[in-house]
Amino acid sequence: MLNKNMRKEEIEKFLENKGDFVRIDHLSRFLKESLTMDIKKFVCLKLGELYENKLMFSEAAKMYDIAAIFSIPFAEKIKHYIKEAELFIKAGAFDRADEAVRKAMVEAKEKERAEIYVNIKEFYKKQAQIYEKEARRSNSVKIYEKLLEMNLPEVERREIKEKLLNLYEKIGKLKEYYELKRGK
Repeated sequence: MLNKNMRKEEIEKFLENKGDFVRIDHLSRFLKESLTMDIKKFVCLKLGELYENKLMFSEAAKMYDIAAIFSIPFAEKIKHYIKEAELFIKAGAFDRADEAVRKAMVEAKEKERAEIYVNIKEFYKKQAQIYEKEARRSNSVKIYEKLLEMNLPEVERREIKEKLLNLYEKIGKLKEYYELKRGK
């Protein structure tokens, strides 16, 4: 059984031969104990990885948020908040992803903010392409619509509108298709 006096290596050793859901159970219960900040962060990151592997993206994102809270260096906080945002994007929770991005922006310097924005924009695009390949067109549409709300250069905006027009036509959203076509 896990106890609060264990080091990271001992925790890893304890979890070694167990299934993912058993690991999740042990770590979730362990997290409720009074642990050091470092161990709590370690447990949250482990849980985040496990949840992500099981495609439980919202739960994984919550773990990265907690890990960011327990992180001291700003770069580490930013990294965890960005991971949280990416996982919420995968979960389709764009409002929560925006919230995670805002938290990362608060911790970042001016140069880093621009970098964060570009990374998140690229992640949205990548996720939309994954959905297109999987023929999950409605999900792609939601992401492309979200991208149009962002501050994009005109070239990218046109590109996204073209993709949206194509998707609207394929899924039968003719009203949206004609509105976007007129707004071009």
